[in-house]
Amino acid sequence: MELRQAAGNLLVVGLAGKELSAMERAWLKLIRPAGIILYKRNIADTRQTRALLKDAAAFCTPHSVRCVDVEGGTVNRLNEALAPIPSAQAVASAMPQEPSAAREHGELIARAVAAFGFNTSLAPMIDLGLPESAEVLGTRCAAREPAEVIAYAREFLNGLGSRGIVGCGKHFPGLGGGTRDSHLETPAINRDGAAIWRDDLEPYRALCKALPMVMINHAAYPKTPGRQRPASVSSYWIQSVLRERIGYRGMVLSDDLEMGGILKFMPIEEAAIEAIRTGSDLIEICHHAEPILQAFEALIGEGERSAAFRKLLLVRAQATERKRARVFSDKVSPPLGERQMQSLRARILRFSESITAAQPSGAGSL
Repeated sequence: MELRQAAGNLLVVGLAGKELSAMERAWLKLIRPAGIILYKRNIADTRQTRALLKDAAAFCTPHSVRCVDVEGGTVNRLNEALAPIPSAQAVASAMPQEPSAAREHGELIARAVAAFGFNTSLAPMIDLGLPESAEVLGTRCAAREPAEVIAYAREFLNGLGSRGIVGCGKHFPGLGGGTRDSHLETPAINRDGAAIWRDDLEPYRALCKALPMVMINHAAYPKTPGRQRPASVSSYWIQSVLRERIGYRGMVLSDDLEMGGILKFMPIEEAAIEAIRTGSDLIEICHHAEPILQAFEALIGEGERSAAFRKLLLVRAQATERKRARVFSDKVSPPLGERQMQSLRARILRFSESITAAQPSGAGSL
């Protein structure tokens, strides 16, 4: 494997619009990324989205990641193109009344993302819904207690898997204690290591073998050995805790490297190098071509400058390629007809109604 091929094998990239531009075709052909992530700006309907993914995936490496953020609630990139889907908090709150709700939540999200041509939903979110993060995370957290988060996430993942869709646990090691938005700045989460291990990391420990992929956040944890360094570029969190102490063997994905949480700490060229150096298998750059190309060239440049990093880059790219081959199929789910799409939309709406009806008094919104 050459350096350029290795660097591309580690990138999951975003696109600008609803169809590929000539410029995007050129840089996709150059990079040959490991995957594509789409946002609302890229999605109009199933036919258009499937065509865009087909065009983009033709430039990707085999067993590419075709991912989208569909958690339900406030994070649902298919909301306008399909239907609103209840939040994790609403579904978890309904589980005492509706024990199968979390599995159905995962299955419906899987049906939805597959209909649009994706093979991955970047969910479930397994951060704890602690009071500190309530204003930032809202209804995205399933519950405050680890046991409730685990119960929801395990069944949600079963629902995704029943339809062949890959899930991703996020945001390791946990944003539940954060008061700031990592999209804008680097949160400093002042929880000590014992509390994080006992509470925030319990879902990762319990679901270690059930999570195909784990996303690393851009928060810092000053009261731990990770200190002020964002987790996404911390060998302590990725190697020492996630890989060694927890024993996780799946894919590690960085959160978007265009976020303020990492860019206010270091430039994107350094962030890309450090994310790979400290243990990520894949790094996301979700919005603009310039930082994608900057990161790509930075990885190659560091590989040319440092024999140690060159070896690491090649080994990591080959390992990531093997992991993707085990998890992701190049086969795309067949398209749904109009009647089938209407049926799916109706089923989602019925599910939403059942979740609303099962809410305990004072529970969060859908």
